[in-house]
Amino acid sequence: MEIVGRVPSEPGHAPPAPPLPAAYEGTWRFTAPALDSSVPQARRAVRELLVHQRAPVDEELVESLLLIASELVTNAVRHAALLSPEIAVEVSLNRGWVRIAVEDNHPYRPVALMADQGGTGGRGLLLVTAITEEAGGVYNVDHTAGGGKVVWAALPLPGATTSRPPSR
Repeated sequence: MEIVGRVPSEPGHAPPAPPLPAAYEGTWRFTAPALDSSVPQARRAVRELLVHQRAPVDEELVESLLLIASELVTNAVRHAALLSPEIAVEVSLNRGWVRIAVEDNHPYRPVALMADQGGTGGRGLLLVTAITEEAGGVYNVDHTAGGGKVVWAALPLPGATTSRPPSR
């Protein structure tokens, strides 16, 4: 006799079912041209998504996420547009975390630089790192299969009980 499949557990000994996803959970991705005009569009899209999904975020967290989105999109527009005329912005929400990621086709990993006192730019990644660390989040850069990169930051939602941010 050949046995195929699993034998059901005895009553009361089955492993607990995983929790159902919250209504706000999911991943959304949109693309935009690598132009300055994409920065406010990305901010607006992220805000509207958080509102539409009824994500459990307070205004402080929303402002942090919008600033992170602005800085990551700005960096992609300023530093990757030559090799990446289009960028992708991804927002992932799960039970404990929200993750903002920006993907481009430029292969080089961005580096946070200390800008001089008189400079008006160059502090974006320092700001992203500071916001992320202060919130207890995670910031990183991953390479894509196509040779580009994804720069992302994940911040915990208020009252988060999970210790791992959403993966890509």
